[in-house]
Formats: sequence, structure tokens, C-alpha cells
Amino acid sequence: MITTIVLIQADPKRIAECANTLAGIDGVAEVYSVSGAWDLVAIVRVADLERIADVVTRDFATVPGIERTQTLTAFRAYSRKDLEQAWDIGVE
Repeated sequence: MITTIVLIQADPKRIAECANTLAGIDGVAEVYSVSGAWDLVAIVRVADLERIADVVTRDFATVPGIERTQTLTAFRAYSRKDLEQAWDIGVE
């Protein structure tokens, strides 16, 4: 599974509408309303790179109110749980 994080700037009057529309797109796992330079963050989880291109360049382009995006594709995931398990191997 490939995870892509899409940062989204949207028309302030349409943020909720954008979020709801994005959440309904196949491959979009979660959409967050955030503070800072970006209005929304969408987490896309798909099986292959070609599907990312479809979701981000085709499907997102149909969402009214999106003004700008930045796409970040994850290579590897790290979490505290993973790190703790790595150190616990072989320890009683």
C-alpha cells in the first residue's frame, strides 16, 4: 500500500465542502482540517503509483474550491510502536 499526503489550500468559504467531497473519493483514507499555511490534509492510500496519479491529478481536480495542492508520497513509515518493538526483540 502506498501512502500519499496531500496538502490543500482551499477557498475559505468552501473548506467544509472540499473536505466532504475529498473524503468521498476512492483512495482517500482521511481528510483533516488543519491550521497554518494549508487548510486541509488528505491522506491517500492506494495500491500503486498509477492510482496516486489518478486520484491526485484527475479526481482532486474535479473538487470545487481547491486552489493549490502539494503532494508528498511516503517512502517508509516510522512510529513509536515500531521503534519500541525493534528494541524489545529478544528482551525478556
